[in-house]
Amino acid sequence: MACDLTRGRKEACLDAVGGIKAVYFTDYGDLGTITKVDEEITDLSGTFTAFKYELKGTNSFEQSITSSRENGTTFFEQTLSITLKKLSKEDHKEVKLLAYGRPHIAVEDYNGNVFLMGEEQGADLTGGSIATGTALGDLNGYTLTFAAQETSPAAFLASPTVADPYAGMTSATVTITEGTNA
Repeated sequence: MACDLTRGRKEACLDAVGGIKAVYFTDYGDLGTITKVDEEITDLSGTFTAFKYELKGTNSFEQSITSSRENGTTFFEQTLSITLKKLSKEDHKEVKLLAYGRPHIAVEDYNGNVFLMGEEQGADLTGGSIATGTALGDLNGYTLTFAAQETSPAAFLASPTVADPYAGMTSATVTITEGTNA
């Protein structure tokens, strides 16, 4: 049967940490054909640009599981919350484009894992704010929340490196565009 278990799990060592190091936005549909084996993306066939956003501080990636016995359905709600510090006219334009589109988002954590959010359906910018704060120490920047609903949890990308989360994707032609501190 397709839903029979295949393995057990021991208690893990205390050697993992939380937090997101960076996210990489790619326009919806540009990844090409996705090859996946056992919840790991082993290759992509597209030619695309991934726009890297470095993160530090309060950022999170969470996946909620929703199952209905009555309807016989299960889906995974993927939620990414990020804070981008400092307002700029250039970032205003990019935030607007993120809101209008539904990008695929590669989420890199501090453990060297990279997950693909919005693999099939893309991710929607569902909320957030543009804030200048009240006091001198308040946020001057953007808080953005993205959501995706998928039939599987966000898959791991195979063989990422520190410099390139798509390093294991040998059939893809990827250009990673990093930002500046304008």
